[in-house]
Amino acid sequence: MQRLIASIQRVIDADAVGTLPTSGKASLPDIEIDAVFELGVVLAARAMWEELGIGEAIRTRLMRAHLSAPHEMALFAMTAQRLDDPGSKLSCATRWLPDIAWLPEAGPLAVDQLYRALDFLAVWSEEIECDVFLRSADLLRLDVDLIFYDTTTAYCEIDEPDEHCELWAGKLFAPLRQRGYNKEGRDNQPQVVITMAVTRDGMPVRSWVLPGNTADVATVARIKQDLHAWRLGRCLFVGDAGMYSADNRVELSRGLGRYVLAVPMRRIKDVETEVLTRPGRYRKVADNLEVKEVWVGDGERRKRYVLCFNPAEAAQQRTHRAQVLVELTAELTLLHERNEDHPKAACALMPEFAVHRHGDDNILIQAMFLPKKTAS
Repeated sequence: MQRLIASIQRVIDADAVGTLPTSGKASLPDIEIDAVFELGVVLAARAMWEELGIGEAIRTRLMRAHLSAPHEMALFAMTAQRLDDPGSKLSCATRWLPDIAWLPEAGPLAVDQLYRALDFLAVWSEEIECDVFLRSADLLRLDVDLIFYDTTTAYCEIDEPDEHCELWAGKLFAPLRQRGYNKEGRDNQPQVVITMAVTRDGMPVRSWVLPGNTADVATVARIKQDLHAWRLGRCLFVGDAGMYSADNRVELSRGLGRYVLAVPMRRIKDVETEVLTRPGRYRKVADNLEVKEVWVGDGERRKRYVLCFNPAEAAQQRTHRAQVLVELTAELTLLHERNEDHPKAACALMPEFAVHRHGDDNILIQAMFLPKKTAS
């Protein structure tokens, strides 16, 4: 520090050369540090906040609603805290703002002001999200021709679901926490449905929190309607096997809609009988992926399937299948030598070796080692 001060002094005042010591103990008075605050995260968050248009979108809605409350500063403070030191709203108001971050303009904020800012955000979130996404799509040159879409559920540790709608700032909200089909098997507890749409690069387009009893087909209709309002109605939708149902396909195809859905191979009849048995060569598109295109049907109602084949995964499954068959053969041979109750003992092996995944070969092996009348 002394050498740095001396260098600065030489730059600003040539007569000051040698006036400060360059070694030994400093002659400057001791400095007592009263407090230390973090500034870097706040500066970076503020730059991103403005660059992505978040602040501008919030300020526009505040002016439209004729509000003078510091909602933008409260929302920015909670966002910066989430980036720096995630915590509760109470922690943000009582610990992070006064003791950690250098954000003096947010110093007077109390925890109730943070919650009121979230109420404001809930009312105007759709318009704010639209502005921010369109700004981000232009800024980052996002490819929005392909939209990946999925849903999940989050259950709540409460006994009873919400019964009444809630009124926030003149806007009526449906009760969210409802009982419905839970993907984790907790159908007995109220839940919410969380939905997200992202680009092919994983950039979020929009998210939704829907009532817990919302059916998949209803989520598809809601997503198409909302994205159409964002001028994204002509996108190609991509969903996993959980979205494959007749109702969802009808909804996705409305208005000349286009979609790509994963198909459970063993559940769809035309896949087993027509697609898998159709002759043709696979085309290699990557080291671990070969594809073959198959059309089923005629006219406008025909369906296009793309079979995907992973050579490495196929080799691994063949190895695993061969190992299971060897172990099953040994176990069935042992049962035969002990003269035990073959049908009952053989059935007991099924959950141990998961033989239901390997088809008729395992049934044939069991028949080989069972008495003839049982095998028939």
